[in-house]
Amino acid sequence: MAITVQDVYHFLQEKAPFELQMDFDNAGFLVGRASRPVHRILVALDITEAVIQEAVELSAQLIVAHHPVIWGGAKSVTDQTLMGRKLLALAENHIAAICAHTNLDAVADGVNDALALRLGLTGITQLHQDGVDGEGRPYGIGRVGFVPQQKLYDFAHAVKELLDSRGIRLVDGGKPVRKVAVGGGSCSSMVEDVLAQGCDTFVTADVKYDAFLDAKARGLNLIDAGHFPTEQVVCPVLKQWLSARFPQLTVDISRRHREVFSYL
Repeated sequence: MAITVQDVYHFLQEKAPFELQMDFDNAGFLVGRASRPVHRILVALDITEAVIQEAVELSAQLIVAHHPVIWGGAKSVTDQTLMGRKLLALAENHIAAICAHTNLDAVADGVNDALALRLGLTGITQLHQDGVDGEGRPYGIGRVGFVPQQKLYDFAHAVKELLDSRGIRLVDGGKPVRKVAVGGGSCSSMVEDVLAQGCDTFVTADVKYDAFLDAKARGLNLIDAGHFPTEQVVCPVLKQWLSARFPQLTVDISRRHREVFSYL
């Protein structure tokens, strides 16, 4: 029996229940027909026009992405807007889209566990527990773990290399690195949780100027490693999940989607 878009959605619902997404989010089955057979899946952090074209060339029937392709609502679907062009391209090429966003951030083995493991953290625990899902599994954004004690700049260089980041920003809180918190994507608002856990270092992204000032004053090493690098780590996880559950399918990670900006 052929695997359908609905089968893939139900599997992802088991791994990262969509009802766990935050109120502002728009994760879920967003484009396509649930009954459409799937033979090939393309995994990407974002559904860009380049990713859609890649899916077309690969003859993929489904894109599984982290960030929602529909954000903030759509009052029209025309070729006059970027969102409209993407939705038209997906529909016209019979490509479905499933997006697992903040639900994938929060669950076990999702974005934040992947980030913690990539950075070599051990003894990993939750930074903040938001609750438990329908099966009693705890979930929440962020993770905490340990690394061998080292100087901040040695650790920061390792973060840059491990995440293949084009550049990082950091502030030195005056402490060696030992107990580290991570938050994939925009998690600088969780500094209070990080300090409450007794962490000396926090790795996240999209840090604002005032957050760096605050971290410096409070003795916290704060590293902004970029949104794309701190979340792209989940794409191999999604590929592994999907390949293990549906071995008859071909699952690819996008080769065209890269960090959108450069550093001078």
